[in-house]
Amino acid sequence: MIVPSAATIVFTFQGSPNMAQNQEPVWLTQEAFDRLTAELAYLSGPWRLEIAKRIEAARSEGDLKENGGYHAAKDEQGKQEARIRELQLLLRSAVVGEPEGDEGTIGIGSHVTAIVAGRELEFLVGNHELAAGADIKVFGGDSPLGEAISGLSAGQSTSYTAPNGKEIAVEIVSVSRYKG
Repeated sequence: MIVPSAATIVFTFQGSPNMAQNQEPVWLTQEAFDRLTAELAYLSGPWRLEIAKRIEAARSEGDLKENGGYHAAKDEQGKQEARIRELQLLLRSAVVGEPEGDEGTIGIGSHVTAIVAGRELEFLVGNHELAAGADIKVFGGDSPLGEAISGLSAGQSTSYTAPNGKEIAVEIVSVSRYKG
């Protein structure tokens, strides 16, 4: 598959213009940005042609009320069109490069090892799209855990209240920048 560079893709935003303006910036590595840009290019081009052909083929089979292939293709089209809108919004608000802040301090883009509720856990603080395909847990910066550990460094401890109301102890073992 030939993927155009990010500079050659034109993003069209569908929906309220204020949605893009009110979107919080999302930090992405260059690798994640390129991967998401390629996905958007594919879904906006070749995939749309493919699904249109599948819908047309199913439509030509006759009665649409009982045509499972038609309904499945329309459902798939709806899901992927939603993904296209999600990618457009995400890429419009993307900040590509290295996250701001000190190397040893937890923030968006930090790769953290911590003892959480007595178990060692390795995770990323940031957007789930940042580590798509990687075998690492991701917690948003605005999640209860993400908020509790923001600004901490290795060796520091804190606790947070989980959504179920339970108080959970956290001890930071190590912090580094996520490299992708």
